[in-house]
Amino acid sequence: MPQPACLAQTHNPQRLRRLAPLGLIALIACTPALNWRELRPEGAGVQVQLPCKPSTFARPLQLQGVALDWNLLACSAGEQTWALAWGDLKDPALVTSALLSLRAAAQRNLTAPAADTLPWAPPGATPNAEAARVQLQGRLPDGRPAAQELAVFARGTAIYQASVLGAQALPEAAALYFASLRVW
Repeated sequence: MPQPACLAQTHNPQRLRRLAPLGLIALIACTPALNWRELRPEGAGVQVQLPCKPSTFARPLQLQGVALDWNLLACSAGEQTWALAWGDLKDPALVTSALLSLRAAAQRNLTAPAADTLPWAPPGATPNAEAARVQLQGRLPDGRPAAQELAVFARGTAIYQASVLGAQALPEAAALYFASLRVW
């Protein structure tokens, strides 16, 4: 996905009319707090744009009774935490239930009521009935209100969780983030 030319100057009215539909995305992308960059984390099989420079973390995780290496890219910008996590289950029979577990854990972490899920998967993802985007409204463990938009999906036996978490939702910026995801 091409980066917007935030500093480009133009006085061509025809060009401005052509670019007008992209105005909202350009405003979001050019917001000083959101400095979008394309990333392809080594070994992840995924491409994503994040609005900030992420830190990388890895830890063992027990999911569906299986130990896996859980990798995480995370950063904070625009009063939101942006994250992409992934791991490989190595067993196709566990993928569907793992996607459900990831969604349920996010809901529990926010003590959020049940939320509607929308089927969703980025280009290149393996079709799975439990791949979805979810919008949660709840509270952080310290009691502060929180909104989280979450996506879970898979490619083969690799599972992914992408999320945007903050006090308030940023739907336009979240849409840009989720639209940037590609797996291979």
